[in-house]
Amino acid sequence: MKNWYTLYSNILYLHFSEGFYLLPESAKNAASPSNPFLRVLRMAGYTLVRLLGNLFTSVEQPERLQGKVWLYVVSQNNYDSLHFLEAAIPEAVMVAGQSKAIGRYNQQVARLSLRKKLFYYYKFLPLFFRFLSHRKNSTLRFVDLLYDAVGFYEVYLQKLRKYRPQAIVFANDHNADARAMLLAAKELGISTVYVQHSSVSNLFPPLAFDLDLLEGQDSLDKYRQCGPVHGRVEFIGMPKADQFVPLRNRNHRVQTLGIACNLMDRVEEVEQLIRHISHDFPQLKILLRPHPRDKRSYTFATGISSNINLTNPRQQSVFEYLRELDMLVSGNSGIHLEAVLLNVWSVYFNFNPKEELHDYYGYVTHGLVEEAASYDTLKPLLEQGIQQKPEVYLRAKYYNATVGTEYDGRSGEKASALINSMLAESKRCHFHTGNSA
Repeated sequence: MKNWYTLYSNILYLHFSEGFYLLPESAKNAASPSNPFLRVLRMAGYTLVRLLGNLFTSVEQPERLQGKVWLYVVSQNNYDSLHFLEAAIPEAVMVAGQSKAIGRYNQQVARLSLRKKLFYYYKFLPLFFRFLSHRKNSTLRFVDLLYDAVGFYEVYLQKLRKYRPQAIVFANDHNADARAMLLAAKELGISTVYVQHSSVSNLFPPLAFDLDLLEGQDSLDKYRQCGPVHGRVEFIGMPKADQFVPLRNRNHRVQTLGIACNLMDRVEEVEQLIRHISHDFPQLKILLRPHPRDKRSYTFATGISSNINLTNPRQQSVFEYLRELDMLVSGNSGIHLEAVLLNVWSVYFNFNPKEELHDYYGYVTHGLVEEAASYDTLKPLLEQGIQQKPEVYLRAKYYNATVGTEYDGRSGEKASALINSMLAESKRCHFHTGNSA
């Protein structure tokens, strides 16, 4: 029982941390509903659709999984971040859990059956009461996340024993299913690689992979705040941006403005800002991008002006969106870094002023973006941009180590070489060990 608690505390490291519990409710709501009734409803839906539903569905294709290099993904963003490795590593295959939503790539990933996950739910109540005695507030608030996590480790341990992948490459180090896969791989001595796919928070778990491929110095500085850094660390930049680096914005004036919002932002604040900008700068084309998981309505935007378009984040990647912009306004989001990499001038604007979550990623502090505390301070920046847009991409060097170097736009090449080298070394070690036996 004690071992169960230790294991699941590791699996749920981020969401059951004190720091995460103290975040504004809007940030926590992205992981788990604020309404207790909705949490119970979510657990019931999970039981019916995923646990019981999976019992009658066979999804595995053993020939795609056996002995391969698994690129383990838990989202569409993860897929975009690791896609470059499919061509670079001959035996690589995209892998996801049975019912995991991978957006437009749902049909392109090899699935792992989770039918046996249900058989481990006898652990839920003992775990619940153990967590309750140690972390009462987090357990009551995130009981649905605990419920969801049960069984991942045990099932993944079985799958890894069965298919023995050469290595597993991750783009997520903090979701429960990804952490369960990581811990199962470590238990069996399977090599693990982490390719950073978005900006890092100092609330994340300590790095625990064999090879840590980070974007730049900012990521390492933050991970050092999280705890001891294990494994070999290399800076590779951002592979998913490679194909867009040659398309960096070269316009000298702002003609198209992007407004990117997320689940922490207040819709009424977004609407108010758009109305102000549309009134004062009717010549600007505005592209509004909600977060892919944001199901709130933003249709008000197209009724304000014919110059405003509502984009579909589920059909358009973030870089495809940024290609169309000269300037971006957003709140606490990693999209700022991606914008600056494409030489899109980016401004931090808090769309949720009632909650204290200022400059969550430190972009303002480190000079990556300007800050506009209100529309009155944003307006002069818009006026400036219409006259002369600054060149900004070199500001990203602290965050992305390849910017301005020979590997600018070749991050995937660098990452692939490092992973292939690790795989070759692993095969050599295995060969020598086999001979000596």
